[in-house]
Amino acid sequence: MKKVKIVTDSTTDMTLEELEKYEITMVPLSISIDGETFLDKVEIGSNEFLARMRKSKDLPKSSQPAVGTFAQIYDELGADGSEIISIHMTGGMSGTVRSAESAVSMTDAKVTVIDSKFISKALSFQVIEAAKMAKEGKSVAEIIERLETIRNNTRLTIIVDTLENLIKGGRIGKMTGLIGSLLNIKPIAILEDGVLHPVSKARSHSQIVKYVVNQFKQDMEGKQLTGIGIAHANNRELGDKIGKVIMELTGLQTITMDDTTPVISTHAGEGALAIMYYWD
Repeated sequence: MKKVKIVTDSTTDMTLEELEKYEITMVPLSISIDGETFLDKVEIGSNEFLARMRKSKDLPKSSQPAVGTFAQIYDELGADGSEIISIHMTGGMSGTVRSAESAVSMTDAKVTVIDSKFISKALSFQVIEAAKMAKEGKSVAEIIERLETIRNNTRLTIIVDTLENLIKGGRIGKMTGLIGSLLNIKPIAILEDGVLHPVSKARSHSQIVKYVVNQFKQDMEGKQLTGIGIAHANNRELGDKIGKVIMELTGLQTITMDDTTPVISTHAGEGALAIMYYWD
């Protein structure tokens, strides 16, 4: 039976330890700020990037990996006859998945490219499950079927501290309806079908926690929580408040909380936070 190898991109918000543990190949996007370009999460980390972004006059710009980069990685991973599943951030926010698809025609390796429709920890749910199944010897078809189930059973709720970066970056989608009515109001949105959709707004942390917890209760009614995580751009305080309530509800001892990648911080802005979970 041929081995299946997993590829993803740097927006997955996984640690280097996790990538090594599950034998996942991560292809970094690029981030440009103040005339310098860095490989996301490889040459610049979250804290350094946020410090630079605060001082920068212009919005940083992100770029998807080059088609040739993907092709080279597929060649290397497929040289021993392995099949490859390449799982990436939503095509609704980046051309990364399109670059990966274009690279398929440039390699002799057998590659299946998946648009996860998500970012951050929600992307990692699919990536980690695929890697676990690959280690168990599951086929590409079996893995793809499971990923579709996870994708349909995932909730990503994001709280944005400022819309400035989303507006400038052109990633705001249907959230434009909130512009002009924001005076210390924090928009709450969900990522659905790969695009952000506004669902509510709040003026305080307590209102945000109330909304998130109520949504969680609705989603989990009659279901089993399979995975959960929080990612933020310098908003640990809100993450701790949400995490505490969710842990009390579920009996979980801990909830993974990560600093999100510079690429996501660029578009979501400092202070943004997302809670992501999936169920069976």
